[in-house]
Amino acid sequence: MQWTQYIDAYCERSGPEYWAEPVNAVTNAAFLIAALIMWRRVQGPRMGLAQALCVILGLIGVGSYLFHTHAVVWAAVADTTPIAAYVLLYIFAANRDFRGMSGLWAFVATLLFFPFAYVLMPMFEALPVLGVSAAYLPVPAMIALYAIALRKRLPRVSTGLAIGVVILMVSLTMRSVDARVCTTLPLGTHFLWHILNAVMLGWMIEVYRRHVEAQQG
Repeated sequence: MQWTQYIDAYCERSGPEYWAEPVNAVTNAAFLIAALIMWRRVQGPRMGLAQALCVILGLIGVGSYLFHTHAVVWAAVADTTPIAAYVLLYIFAANRDFRGMSGLWAFVATLLFFPFAYVLMPMFEALPVLGVSAAYLPVPAMIALYAIALRKRLPRVSTGLAIGVVILMVSLTMRSVDARVCTTLPLGTHFLWHILNAVMLGWMIEVYRRHVEAQQG
């Protein structure tokens, strides 16, 4: 693997220069804003996982900023690693606190996301338009399954998760159509993926926060 290999993946990028994607780079501030807002809302008992999610949310913004400025392989890794960490930690939190599993079984169940994603990926890759975002599509699929599974026992959590799915699907659509609109919209639509994704990830922390607070009450 060549860590400094140049990557030209988005409509806005016009060359290898640091500021070749200014809008894509700057809109990563949305992740930092969402992380800060939610950090202030999760300062209470039993909020350790929520606080960890806020930290990772901030790191998503940093990693994505690095990728949209440096545009090389190591920056792409810095971009995707915090996203994977957020997804896995949220699944663990959902297993433990939404589904009532012990820490050990919540961890084991979290690992099932890997075969789940592996099985679904070929189907998602074949989708028109959204196929370019196939690596992300198992996430809304899993959230939707949790929303369905919890609809009777935890209806408010189920509704919150369903809202998250809707926001994420709109966000993924903006990510997926970026290359298709270059001829008519040179700026592209990837920056909307950043903004909507920041809203969605912050909202998911809020869903978790409300549940933890309700359990304490």
